Amino acid sequence: MTTRIYDLPTRMFHWLFAGSFLTAFTIANTVDDESTIFAWHMLAGLIMVFTVLLRIVWGFVGTKHARFSDFHLNPAALFQYIKGVFTGTNIPRAGHNPASSWAAMLMLLLAIGLGVSGYLMASGAGGDVLEDAHELCADLFIGIVMLHIAGLVLHNLKHRDQLSKSMISGDKQGLDQSTQSVRSHKLLGFILLCVTLSFGIYLQQNFAPATGTLHLLGTTLQLTELEGDSLNKSAAKENDDD
Repeated sequence: MTTRIYDLPTRMFHWLFAGSFLTAFTIANTVDDESTIFAWHMLAGLIMVFTVLLRIVWGFVGTKHARFSDFHLNPAALFQYIKGVFTGTNIPRAGHNPASSWAAMLMLLLAIGLGVSGYLMASGAGGDVLEDAHELCADLFIGIVMLHIAGLVLHNLKHRDQLSKSMISGDKQGLDQSTQSVRSHKLLGFILLCVTLSFGIYLQQNFAPATGTLHLLGTTLQLTELEGDSLNKSAAKENDDD
């Protein structure tokens, strides 16, 4: 017996959030920061933050298991859950389990940290400390993602209940018969996708590849590093080495 646990907006957010972060992270680590392509690192990051803001709203007004009130953020519960993963004593949970609750909350907070630090750097504020903080948030984010995936693999190996597919289908198996399915909200899911795509189009239309700048709500952001800035950084680094 399957029960719908995650509505479409929640699942849509999950994949838009994951896709935008992976896009930003991949570009940041594979493309030179003077390249026009590097600007898409920031554009993808802005889309990620945009989806986070929508998710925060849905976390208060969404269906039962999408709400933050359904998250299990008690440290003792997390310890017991991790212990149960290895002993096989965990019972199926309708919504987020303690591990996924902590992972989701930490990723949301780190995404906000990435967005704020990235915005400040693009607007000309901060310095090496801000850049280091940005990179730390990204590394911590990837670390949590890897732990989350490892947890899913361990869970599936022990319980074989296809938990990893719940964010695709929205359904879970083996739950208590009293657990009721939530509304799918297909229309809202479609609206979420359209709004996010519209925001992405807005960013693309206000981005000037020739200068690597983005005009966002009356603010000009420098998304690529200018050649002069690169030379200045190199010179400063050489002076520090001396």
